[in-house]
Amino acid sequence: MSAPAKNPENEAGERVTVPASDSYTFKRAFGDLKTGFTQRELWLHLGWQDIKQRYRRSVIGPFWITIATAVQATAMGLLYSVLLNMDLKTFLPHVAVGLILWTFISAAILEGGDVFVANEGLIKQLPSALSVHVYRLVWRQVLLFAHNLIVYVIIIAIFRPSFSWSDLSAIPAFALLIVNAIWVGLLFGIVATRYRDIAPILQSMVTLLFFMTPIVWTTQGLVNQGGQAAERARIVEINPLFHYLDIVRAPMIGEPQQLYHWYIVIGCTVVGWVLTILALKKYRARVPYWV
Repeated sequence: MSAPAKNPENEAGERVTVPASDSYTFKRAFGDLKTGFTQRELWLHLGWQDIKQRYRRSVIGPFWITIATAVQATAMGLLYSVLLNMDLKTFLPHVAVGLILWTFISAAILEGGDVFVANEGLIKQLPSALSVHVYRLVWRQVLLFAHNLIVYVIIIAIFRPSFSWSDLSAIPAFALLIVNAIWVGLLFGIVATRYRDIAPILQSMVTLLFFMTPIVWTTQGLVNQGGQAAERARIVEINPLFHYLDIVRAPMIGEPQQLYHWYIVIGCTVVGWVLTILALKKYRARVPYWV
């Protein structure tokens, strides 16, 4: 059977042009982001229900997250401060805030790679934008981050680091982190839905990056050792997660910060969103068939 003509004739015998589908256009890609955001009542509710469902019938509920983070931060802070000969007063806040932020960053990467596969039923049955599921994921991680801030408040109350007005930059820095979490969830979600091998690769990569990122160690500690250790401290600069971590953590614990971290993060944000929009344009309509 022959394929249908691209430009069929009308009743008068004149050729007409059939408009191409707009499923693969930038308009639909941006429209998905906009539509998903306008459906915030849906993803705000679903994200909150995820937290409640996870700790259903628990006495203290999601505050188990806070307790687990506090125990981990305290244990690792005490241990590595002895092993690395670091001052506990400055090192424990460094570790605690680093773990809190790492929990948010790693979840954006790992759960982002699984976001569409995990929501297969909703994608096939509920007529909503794909971005709804990513907004839901990011909102859930923001709620978990808010619970972990209790640990931060306790650490600050105990060790009382010095702050300045410039440290309020942590607020727009975390907002920038949220913006990046959205494109990470969309981009990794699309790619990992098509190629299921991506998810385990992301898990191995995140584990490796945890040890390559100064969370339970500091770059200044390596610099102070001098020699090859000081040279190795410069290698961390090629790790983009170091810069994402620094723009939020440094002002949160009252440490000085260099402006180039912001330039690198903003550059990564722009590149990430460009790739995400291109992926949405080309593959958004195929995701429901891949899950």
